[in-house]
Amino acid sequence: MKTRFLGRTGLKVSELSLGAAFVTKGESGFKGAAPLIHEALDLGLSLIDTLADYGDSEAAVGEALRSETQPVIIATKLGPRSRGFNPKSRKQLRKTFADSLRLLHRDSVNILMIHEPDRPGQIDWWDDLRTYDGPVVEVLRELKEEGKIRYTRLGGTTAYEIVPLIATGFFNVVLTAFNYSILWREAAIELLPEARRQNMGILLASPTQQGWLAHRYDSQIKQANSRWLNKPRREQLKKLYALVDETGIPLPELALCWALMNPDASTVLTGPRNLDQLRQNARAAEAGSLPSDIVDRLDEIASIVPFRPFEEPFGCPLRGNPDLVKRRGYAFR
Repeated sequence: MKTRFLGRTGLKVSELSLGAAFVTKGESGFKGAAPLIHEALDLGLSLIDTLADYGDSEAAVGEALRSETQPVIIATKLGPRSRGFNPKSRKQLRKTFADSLRLLHRDSVNILMIHEPDRPGQIDWWDDLRTYDGPVVEVLRELKEEGKIRYTRLGGTTAYEIVPLIATGFFNVVLTAFNYSILWREAAIELLPEARRQNMGILLASPTQQGWLAHRYDSQIKQANSRWLNKPRREQLKKLYALVDETGIPLPELALCWALMNPDASTVLTGPRNLDQLRQNARAAEAGSLPSDIVDRLDEIASIVPFRPFEEPFGCPLRGNPDLVKRRGYAFR
């Protein structure tokens, strides 16, 4: 597995990393996490990303690593482990992190992230949205001084609101989710350039866009109610599927190869639920860059819908059977 520098941290990370959000979500549940994590390390993935809010993810990662001798970079996040989470409580923030260390069986972690700091209506981290001051910054400074974390990180899901946070220069690493993939590219406008100016490590999450690029939905696209899947997006997906047929490259591999081609990306997170998905992603990473003519075609297809429509959900509602989607409010005809 090739490695890249994680921005100004100086750490070397594998270009493909393990996002542990779904390691216990496969058919084997919690027991399936350890084989997945061990094989990821054997394949050369050197960074594991987890979070207090990912259910039993931290516990699964911690149990798997108890018997692991290979070096690994651990990144976790401050976030709501349960209802009643108060992001303004220094005591609760420290307890949340202490619980993470306990579950991970670690005295310290390499990277600690603020989870979704760019959505103040969702998690109210900040006392002042102009200066981005708040108890969480004080706690991060304390944890660094105590040697319990080495680097600080932002983990956001917006393409623009997070940019002023990046520009503060306080954070070493940024994770961007949902806004940089084959068809969804808004992070490239402001977010990635500012992170580059700050010499931050950049983690690209959701290269398969929460399911949109993990599978094909030919029949569903023909039936979908255009309230949320508009005509340009529908035609865009059809053209993308036609390119997949022409090249013979499976859609998720195409998505991963494309994301890995960004020279500013330190690593791309993959979130497999089973060994087959992990191995497919590793093969995609080993395949190297896409031919320039395919990249040009992908650029043309992406330009059909350059900005995400307001009504369009982040997660792909086309997964599962139509009845389930209908019950969730996305009607099929």
